[in-house]
Formats: sequence, structure tokens, C-alpha cells
Amino acid sequence: MAALRAVLGGRGGGRVPVPPPSLCRGASAWGALQSLGQWCWGGEAAAAWAQRLRSRRLRRKNAFKDRDLWVRGRWRPELLQLRDVPVVAVDLSGSQLTYDGLDNLVQLRELQHLDLSGCPHVDDWVLGRLHVFQGSLLELAVARCPRVTERGLATLHHLQNLRRLDVSGVAVPSPGLVRILLEEMLPRCQVLGMEMDGGPPPSEGSPP
Repeated sequence: MAALRAVLGGRGGGRVPVPPPSLCRGASAWGALQSLGQWCWGGEAAAAWAQRLRSRRLRRKNAFKDRDLWVRGRWRPELLQLRDVPVVAVDLSGSQLTYDGLDNLVQLRELQHLDLSGCPHVDDWVLGRLHVFQGSLLELAVARCPRVTERGLATLHHLQNLRRLDVSGVAVPSPGLVRILLEEMLPRCQVLGMEMDGGPPPSEGSPP
């Protein structure tokens, strides 16, 4: 009670009433009822103040939603404010992400954009685990990931909502054929990289 009184006193909420001595000395029923009503009113005021505080915190958290906010660099204490905020884009390009590191991402149920370009440890196993984002992921970049092969790309068939896939610089045999297979596997997805074998397409009017 003393702690609550101190908090309310510092916030302008006034002093929290304590049960009057008359309640404990056998005062008249009417006087006791009045005193009890005043004491309960103080408790209701404290509860209302706590509810207002919770509402302010919720508004502060929601102020991050629907904003173009990118967090880069080292961990900062203010990032704790984002724990309950939906994350829709993650840029991990060039990072040391591993298969185990995905444990930090699989709970992002609203993730739409994921950039893993140039990650030296991203391999077929990592791509196979991306099926957890099949309900939300729209864009994925695995460009220049040296450990990604055609086997890992084949596991992306779960991502039927995917609209853009960047596989530029991924070394696979017969890249043109792999691109055709990706486009058939993900018909609504724009595939970047792995141009057709044999150079540019023939010009109009030239024989096939």
C-alpha cells in the first residue's frame, strides 16, 4: 500500500485512502458505511489509474505498427518495446545466420519480406525450414548464398504466396532449367536471376 501511495502521489493521483479507525472501533453503521464507501472509492481510483497506465503503454507500442521502421546495428534497450509489434520485414543480408539462428525468426507469423542475400551459412536446410512462413511471406532473397543448391530451392514450393524470389548468383547446374522449374513451382512469383542458357533470347523474326 505504501508503494502504491508513493506512485499515485508522484503521478498526481492523490493519496490512497486507508480504512479509517472508526471501522475498527465499532462506530455507528451509517458512519461505518460512509467511511467504507470512501475507502472503496480510493481503491477504484487506483484501479482506474492503473488501467490508464496500461492504455498509454498499449498506445505507445502500437505507435510502431504500420510504420516504415528498420532496426540496424547492435541491440538497444528500446527494442524491448517491439516485442508485441508485428514484424513484416527482416533484412539479414550478409549476416552470419545459421539454421539454429532461425529460432529467432520462426515466431514472426506476419513476416512478408526476408532478405538472406550473401549469407555464407544459409544452406538447403535453412531454405527447407522457411515453410513456417508459407502463410505470409511475399518476397524472399537468397542471392549469392554459396551453400544454396537446387535441392534447397525445390523446398520453396511451400511458399505459394511468394511474389518475388531473388536467386541471383546462386550456383546451380543448368540455371535456365532451374529457373523454369521455379516458375512452374511458383506460378505467381517473379523469379530474378538464373537467366536462360545460351545467351539472350532470339530477336523477332529470327529462326528458333
